[in-house]
Amino acid sequence: MIKLYGHEVSGNSYKAQLLLSLLEIDYQYLSVDLRKGEHKSPEYLKLNPFGQVPVLIDGDIAIPDAQAILVYLARRYGNDRWLPKDPEAESRVIRWLSVTTGEIRQGLEAARLFYLFNDKSVDIEVAMQKSIFILQQLEQHLTNREWLELGHPTIADIAAFPYVVLAPDGRLSLANYPYICAWIERIRKLPGFVGMPGIEVTTAVAVN
Repeated sequence: MIKLYGHEVSGNSYKAQLLLSLLEIDYQYLSVDLRKGEHKSPEYLKLNPFGQVPVLIDGDIAIPDAQAILVYLARRYGNDRWLPKDPEAESRVIRWLSVTTGEIRQGLEAARLFYLFNDKSVDIEVAMQKSIFILQQLEQHLTNREWLELGHPTIADIAAFPYVVLAPDGRLSLANYPYICAWIERIRKLPGFVGMPGIEVTTAVAVN
């Protein structure tokens, strides 16, 4: 059985959990206690020398990094809809994985770390500026489409979703971003959707 090492309030751990659920893959979840430093233990560092969550174990294969996990799961257990094989379409999806590790991480994720976890290494002024920038970009991008790319859900949506929907944890309201809010609701309605602390599960009718 697949094993997923993660933390309950980690958005990166959650995106791996979400795709596993959407793909209807059975897995064992192993909680890593970050406060106790379990992610820095010699045993865990063998799985991910960076000492970060999540890590996915599939047989003899260990995949660290949330975005890498999404690619692996989509390729091995999904279909071309989640990560297309066509080079141009694939590049459009991969671009959002880069945005996730760039603008979203430096903005929304950093602001959440500052306010929710009291991470004083974060320059909150810079994080807030980057957060507003990426929210404005996402809002504009979603004005004429339901999904980030290709007209249907892909791992681009799964990668970007957690820290966007968790923006209020970083004291960033989504009230003025109606297209983002509509996109969030579409993801919540996907068959197999699961939540995490701060992301509730709705009971609305699922969409394809």
